[in-house]
Formats: sequence, C-alpha cells, structure tokens
Amino acid sequence: MEKKEQQQDENYKSKSIHDILPVELIHIILLRVPLKHLGRLKCVSKLWNTLISDPHFAESHLHLSAAPTHVCLFINEYSQAFSVDIDAVFDGYKHATAIKEVSLPFKMKRRYNFEVMCSCRGFVLLHRAPHFFVVWNPVTGSSKRVSYSHIVSRCNRKCFKFPGSAILYGFGYDASQDDYLVVVASQDMHDQEHFDCLSFKTNSWINLDSALSKPLGRSNWESRGFFLNGAIHWSSRTLSVRDYRILIFDLKERSFSTISMPEQVMGYLDPTYLVLLGGCLALYSYRTKGNKTNIWVMKEYKVHSSWTFYEISRGQSEPLCISNESYIEPLCISNESDIVALYDFCSRLFLNFTKYNTRGELLQYKYFDYRHLEHFKDRYHWFSDYGTSYTVYTESLVPLPSDIKDKDKDKKKKKNGHQNQKDVKQGKRTRSE
Repeated sequence: MEKKEQQQDENYKSKSIHDILPVELIHIILLRVPLKHLGRLKCVSKLWNTLISDPHFAESHLHLSAAPTHVCLFINEYSQAFSVDIDAVFDGYKHATAIKEVSLPFKMKRRYNFEVMCSCRGFVLLHRAPHFFVVWNPVTGSSKRVSYSHIVSRCNRKCFKFPGSAILYGFGYDASQDDYLVVVASQDMHDQEHFDCLSFKTNSWINLDSALSKPLGRSNWESRGFFLNGAIHWSSRTLSVRDYRILIFDLKERSFSTISMPEQVMGYLDPTYLVLLGGCLALYSYRTKGNKTNIWVMKEYKVHSSWTFYEISRGQSEPLCISNESYIEPLCISNESDIVALYDFCSRLFLNFTKYNTRGELLQYKYFDYRHLEHFKDRYHWFSDYGTSYTVYTESLVPLPSDIKDKDKDKKKKKNGHQNQKDVKQGKRTRSE
C-alpha cells in the first residue's frame, strides 16, 4: 500500500499544471492576474506564452483584470520622462519601485521635442516636434508616428504649435472599426474652422468639416479631450463664455452633441476642469475662498441627475504642505475606490500625491524626490511650471490594429515560404523518380 501511495504521489508530482487544469481554466485565471506579473508568467511554458501573447487575451485582460495598474507619465521640457505606478505609491513595500525612467519612441537629440497629450486603452498620445503625433504603448513598446503637416500648411503659420494652436484635440477608439483615432479642430489662415480625423489603422487623415454644424469658437472650449464610452469629451471654458456644457464627439457616428454641467457649477468664479475618475466623467474646481477642491462625478453616463458632489477641504490636521493654498488635481480612482490626487505640482523638487476617501478625508500622502533618476540629476532638468506635461493611463497589452495585420502578414509569408520549400522538395523528388 505504501509503495502504491508513493508511486501515485510521484506520478502526481511529475504532472504539469496543464495535466491538472484545463486550458480554459488557466486562461480565466491569467485574465485576473495583474499585468505587471504577466511578463514573467510568459516564461512558464510555451502554452502560457501563446495564451498571453494573443491579441484577444490582451483585449479581454483590459476589461477583466481584477487590479488594473494606473500609471502617471511625466515629461519635462527636455523630453526626459519617467512614470509613476499610482497604486504602488501608497504601498509601503512597493513605494521605492513605484517610479522609473522611461525611454520615449522616435526620440531626437533636441529640446522641446515631446509633450504628453492624452491616453486611451493603454496607449499614450504624444506630440513630437515639429509636427508629428506618436501613439505609443509603454508596456509593449509598440508605437507609430504620423505627420499633421497638412494642418500646419493650411494655417500658413510658422508659429503654429500644437496643442496651443488647436481649438480641440482628442484621442479615442472606434470599436466598430477597431481603429484608434486622433481628432483635431483648427482654424486656417482665413479663420475658417476645420475638423480632421487621423486613422491609425489606415495611416490617413479624413476631413470631417461636415460634422461642424456651427462654429466651435476659438476660446469656448478647453482644447484637451477625454475618451469615454466611444466618444471624446471637452468642457467649456466657463469663465470666458458662461456656457456650462460638455461637448461630445461620437467616434462611430461622427457627430457632435452636448450635455449640461451640474447646476452648482453655474456662476462659479473659479475655473472648472474635466477629468475621468473611475470610468466616469468628472469635473473639479479649485475654490481659493475656503481652500477647497470641489469634485462632481457623473455616476451614470449622460444622466444629468447622477452628478454626485464631493468636497476636499484642506484643514489644520493635514500636513503644512497641503494646508496652504496648494492646488489639488484629481488623477484617478484607486483600486480601493479612493480619490488619488496630485497636489502642489508647481513644486520643482518633489512629486506630491494624496489619497482621499469619498467623504473628502485625507487617508495618505506621499512625496517623491525624482532627482536621483539618471536623467534628472542635472538641476536644469527638474520640473518647471512651463514645459512639463503628464497624463494618467491604464497599462494594457493591447496592440495597434496595424500591429496585428503586420503579424498576420509575417505568418502568411512564413507559411508561404515553408509551402514553397515543400513544393520545391516535392518537385525534386518527382524529377528524380
């Protein structure tokens, strides 16, 4: 009996995980694993590598991951970049590894080269001088560069500089076409408005002037757009136009619409900004009077009654660096459903992060001295009010549609090559016979 049990135990130990668990269950388990661990799991076996490398797995993981990784990418005016894992910032064990230097794609040896625009589904949209858009997945390294020189020539302005010269811009995903799009609204030399759309799937620009049913206005909207639910959104510049709306461009229908801001925003004397928090549209405003940051979150998309109000008050119990008139900029909702914010970004020496609960109570604050990083040891490379840009993105393995096409082409070439070699060998055998 003992020998049999010992033999059974040895047989069990000699079995691989594939003999114990069905492939379907392994696939489901991997979909729940945080992305930062998937790279190592690729090395477990050829099967796991194949499962994780599949584009369909990447798409499913983006939506099903139990703990998505929120990252903030910073680029200074010298195009030196680093990223911060926002969730790791507040983890005592991971705090030291939360920040790391990043190498940008298509980098040139010149100043004022790169600027962060926005993000979508794990991709970051960068602007690269003099007139290029670069879409880039920091996790996979996949990137593509496309020129917008036709917009510059149409404006006939040597001083045309993106994004300052654009009325609107945004980056999003059209699920119906499996395509990533950049939209830009601008004025030509005759002050005529134009609306252009860049398809990364076809590497081409599409003119959408017909979508502009009425003038947008040069200074009516905040130029940076945010992608959510198949559309790009811009908030109105409430101080200049007194028009309290959010402008929406549907990427599938290629049409504009608007929704109203909450009633409490109307009449504000402080500027109001748009942001995405927890997969919802949100607005925030600094109230210099009372030293508060007000936040409104639209819990149900396009449902006006779902606007929910939160207030962050910086009181006496908070650290001195927060208690003064520091600005607090909400970044994202953490995996624990708390509000993570960047405060006092004007500080050149530190990055300061705070975490608040939904009652506006401070839970944690952390600061990073980034000057130990190789490219930031020179004091001239420290952050400044001018020339520093950043955006928050969720890490993903999703490839660009063109990357999938290229891989399919390579597979076909290899397959055809093998077939041709096989045909040649068969031909030689026939002739010899």
